[in-house]
Amino acid sequence: MEADTKIRAKYLRALEEEHFEVLPGETYVKGFLRTYSEYLGLDGQLYVDEYNSRFAREEEFPVQSPADRRPRVRRMESNFVVVALAGIVAVTILVVVAWKFGTSGAGTSPDLLAENPTATTTEQTPTATGTETQAPSQPLQRFARLVLNAAGGDSWLRVRAGSATGELLYEGTLQQGQTQRFSKWKRLWIELGAPAYLEAKLNGHRVKNFPTGPSIVAVTARGVRVVSTP
Repeated sequence: MEADTKIRAKYLRALEEEHFEVLPGETYVKGFLRTYSEYLGLDGQLYVDEYNSRFAREEEFPVQSPADRRPRVRRMESNFVVVALAGIVAVTILVVVAWKFGTSGAGTSPDLLAENPTATTTEQTPTATGTETQAPSQPLQRFARLVLNAAGGDSWLRVRAGSATGELLYEGTLQQGQTQRFSKWKRLWIELGAPAYLEAKLNGHRVKNFPTGPSIVAVTARGVRVVSTP
């Protein structure tokens, strides 16, 4: 079972005996439960739901008192409508200006970027009136060429193409010393169990500030962005 599911035997034993504290965290527990159940021919989602109902931490939301739900003064509502309309107009103007004039040399905005990103170089050729700038000599990357190496220890992950509901590309525990490569997709959606053990390279460059705790990230050729954390 350990070889087939890529889950270490001690974790399988902990799942069987409901000793969930042995596993590193809830993300591991849910991922292992789903993988192990489906390996046994069972409905993995049912076991994840049961775990959530019995063991997962529940978030508490403050109950709003009836006094807090009193209708606001009509004048305040009118002011809110005016402010909202002004905001919509401002956003519309910005969108139109950005679409019309475009942006040159815009920086990237992902939370995590690859170190030493691929630069586009230009060549200047002397002419009679000065120098002429030619087109970039290197094309922009279209695909996210991602390499994940379990250098520090075992790490569970689930990789999908495009989004959270996209094609499942990989799911399991990347054991220490193992490597997984993904190079044919423009966008990757990755759930990480123990990313602190991973070394990540994007388009040939090591990713700096890669998450160290369980999280979900989106990867494109421009960089890595944290979508959510537990």
